[in-house]
Amino acid sequence: MPLMSTSAPFPPDTESNAMAASLPDRALLQQQVRQLGDWFHNLDLYGVATAPNHFLGDFPNIKWKQIEHTLPRDLHGASVLDVGCNGGFYSIQMKRRGADRVLGVDVDERYLNQARFAAQTLELEIEFEQRSVYDVDRIEDQFDYVLFMGVFYHLRYPLFALDKVIKKVRNSGCLVFQTMLRGSPSVKQWENNYHFWNTEIFLDPDYPAMYFVEQSYAEDQTNWWIPNRAAAEAMLRSSGLQLLDHPEQETWICAPRTAVRNGSYVLDLELRGTL
Repeated sequence: MPLMSTSAPFPPDTESNAMAASLPDRALLQQQVRQLGDWFHNLDLYGVATAPNHFLGDFPNIKWKQIEHTLPRDLHGASVLDVGCNGGFYSIQMKRRGADRVLGVDVDERYLNQARFAAQTLELEIEFEQRSVYDVDRIEDQFDYVLFMGVFYHLRYPLFALDKVIKKVRNSGCLVFQTMLRGSPSVKQWENNYHFWNTEIFLDPDYPAMYFVEQSYAEDQTNWWIPNRAAAEAMLRSSGLQLLDHPEQETWICAPRTAVRNGSYVLDLELRGTL
């Protein structure tokens, strides 16, 4: 007797069925995403987009696509700190590349709840904790990769924060830095010093400058300081970073080459008045 009739339907694909059964219920997932409030990071959670109507499009994936080639595809053995992790997009990308440890920190508990939910849904082991960027230097250990993406211009004291973040980058590691830019996109070679009465340099739109937002910009009262490109690069160098790559307009890959001087970090020298 044959095992099955030639006219009977083929047996179901048990492997496909098992995979489908393991996926979360789409309607339930959509409901859970909505319950976590408005998302700024548009994540793909098994086909459910967390911020499908983002005013920047598929953000931050559109940014990630321009910078991902600058980072190793295999991060096994590496540690990652994501400062201002928001909904966890960059933390997730680094963990997917095999990083041993990924720690995301943010001051906003709503974003942290979103990040934790996303990581749990995608079954990724990522640590998240509530912490101000101004306290990031109190985190134990240093990291191979520190991401400081989309935070700088939201800070009332941005350079102070940058100097603190740099303390968490291993000597052999790198900082991935991104900030909003406005003003001139050009850079020039400037002299090391100018006479007190030389005011013309400050009229040059290419001179390093930061714009202070007293009230609000883009309907966001946390947009405090927005540099032009020259200022962003000058501040990174001033903090002891070497600019290794500039994969897209707003992002730099940096290494902490002179962040420690005479045995002390730039921040500590400044606070002691010895920089």
